[in-house]
Amino acid sequence: MQFPEEVLGAVGLTEMIVRPGDTSVALGIGDLPIVAPSQLINLMEHAAILSLDLYLEAGQTTIPVSTEFLSLSPASIGAELRATSRVISVEDKELTFECEVYEHDRQIAAAQIKRSAVERVSFLARTAALNLMSDSPNH
Repeated sequence: MQFPEEVLGAVGLTEMIVRPGDTSVALGIGDLPIVAPSQLINLMEHAAILSLDLYLEAGQTTIPVSTEFLSLSPASIGAELRATSRVISVEDKELTFECEVYEHDRQIAAAQIKRSAVERVSFLARTAALNLMSDSPNH
């Protein structure tokens, strides 16, 4: 599974409005009603996935490999956030994305996300087999 050179520079964009359930308080990871880091990462991952819409073949998808995340500024309930991603590197099946989250002109977060391309059906079959093996009484 190789990506064409044209995938370099591909961009994705997604948006969200911060709701009470998106906060650190609601997720139990802090005591401030600000957007939780996991929600910011999810937003950037979604932008990364969207940037590949034109390049994935039928049956292909990508899975997360790693995320380097920087929280730069808080965002509160009601904030309108915009995430962008751009493919900055392709090595075999692995893609690297440069991602950012903004509230208007203020940068909220940044990340470098790596995702790996997989064939959906064979990946799910391998995952199911691994689960069956780990559930067997001999393991």
